Amino acid sequence: RIGAHAVIEGRTRLGRDNRVLHGAVLGAPPQDLKYRGETSYLRIGDRNTIREFATLNLACIEGEATVVGDGCLLMAYVHVAHNCRIGSGVILANAVNLAGHVEVHDFASIGGLTPVHQFVRIGAYAFVGGGSRVPKDVAPFIKAAGNPLELAGINSVGLERHGFDEDRRLLLKRAYR
Repeated sequence: RIGAHAVIEGRTRLGRDNRVLHGAVLGAPPQDLKYRGETSYLRIGDRNTIREFATLNLACIEGEATVVGDGCLLMAYVHVAHNCRIGSGVILANAVNLAGHVEVHDFASIGGLTPVHQFVRIGAYAFVGGGSRVPKDVAPFIKAAGNPLELAGINSVGLERHGFDEDRRLLLKRAYR
């Protein structure tokens, strides 16, 4: 389903059962001064919700793609810049801004009003608190928050919600320590 005044342009491919709400812009040219019209792509998987006024750009390198997996929720005013790779089950809260070449792995969540620096990787099942600034990688299964960004243990609530039993969470907690 495509909402009113949503714009889908460029070489954009949407999978099945996606919802794109009003004012979203998908497949616009990247906001990168090096981009000169190269043939690049935006690929969005299945069952995603892309809320109001989100922007997802094409890649800036010939033949490459900005990618969103399956079952993601990208809330209002999210920006996904060129060459980002978002896994499946990812939640980006309102006004999360991903710079170019950011990777957000499966089932990670990023709280609202959070900028993520270019080339940063957010690991699977990680949680980044809202209003943080992310200038460096966040390991899988970890909670991080603040400015400067600080680690805050394992994402025990998120892991429990995703079916990690107590023994597995304990092993991750020991590895973290």
